[in-house]
Amino acid sequence: MIARIRILLAVTLLLIVSATMFPFHLLFLWLKHPWRIRMPRYWHRIALRLIGVRVTTRGGLGQRRPLLIVSNHSSWLDILVLASVADVAFVAKIEVRDWPVFGILARLQRSVFVVREQKRKSQEQANEIADRMNAGEIVVLFPEGTTSDGNRLFPTKSTLFAAATSAIPTSPEGRVFVQPVAVAYTRIHGMPMGHYHRPVTAWPGDVPLMPHLIGVLETGALDVEVSFGMPIEVTATTNRKVLAQTTDNAIRDMLERSLHRR
Repeated sequence: MIARIRILLAVTLLLIVSATMFPFHLLFLWLKHPWRIRMPRYWHRIALRLIGVRVTTRGGLGQRRPLLIVSNHSSWLDILVLASVADVAFVAKIEVRDWPVFGILARLQRSVFVVREQKRKSQEQANEIADRMNAGEIVVLFPEGTTSDGNRLFPTKSTLFAAATSAIPTSPEGRVFVQPVAVAYTRIHGMPMGHYHRPVTAWPGDVPLMPHLIGVLETGALDVEVSFGMPIEVTATTNRKVLAQTTDNAIRDMLERSLHRR
C-alpha cells in the first residue's frame, strides 16, 4: 500500500513538473535556443529523484569537441542517468520513437533514430550524427547494440563507430574525441545489489517495458555510479576495430571496478 502511494505521488509530481517545463522546452526547440539542449538535464534530475535513484560520478566529462560518448547499456534507466549528468543527445534504434512515454522523451531530446537493419542507410545516419557532433553537441552511443544484464559488457560493434570517423573530415581540427563511460547499478536500499537483485534495474529486450518500469518505481532507493574514462583522440588514421577494442576494455574495467567497489 505504501509503495503504491509513493508511486502515485511520484508520478503526479513528475506530471506536474513535465507540464510546467514542456511549453518552455517546445519554445526553446522552436527558437533553437541553447536551452533546448540544457533543459532535459534538469528534467531527468528531477525524474530520478522522484523515482528514488541516486547518481554519483567518478571522473568528468571531456572538454574537447567534437565528442562522442560510448557507454554500456543495461536499462532504459541509463538514458535518464546519463542525461542527468550531461547535456547529451542519444543514438537510438528506430523502434524507440514509437514507445509509450520514452518515445516522446527521446524525440524531445532530439535523439538520432537509426535503422540498423538497412545498411544502405548506415552512412547517411552516421553523417547525421557527425553533423550533430561538429555542431558542438555531445552524442551518446551504446556500442553493444543491445541491453545486457548489468553484470557484464557485451562485445562492442566496431561498425557503430562510423559516427566518430564520419565526423573527422568536417571537424575543424581534423579529429574527434571518443569518451568511454560506464554505468553501474551498485546498491538497492543502501545494500550492495549483487547478481541476485540486478534484474531490478537490468532490462533485457524480452522483458515488457511497463512491468519493468513499475518494478523500478516500486523498488526505489537505487544507487548508480557513472564513471568517465579518458577521452580517446580519433583521427583519419585511427583503426575503427582498434578504437572499438580500446573503448571496450576501458568500459569493462570501469564497470568491474564500480561493481566490486559497491
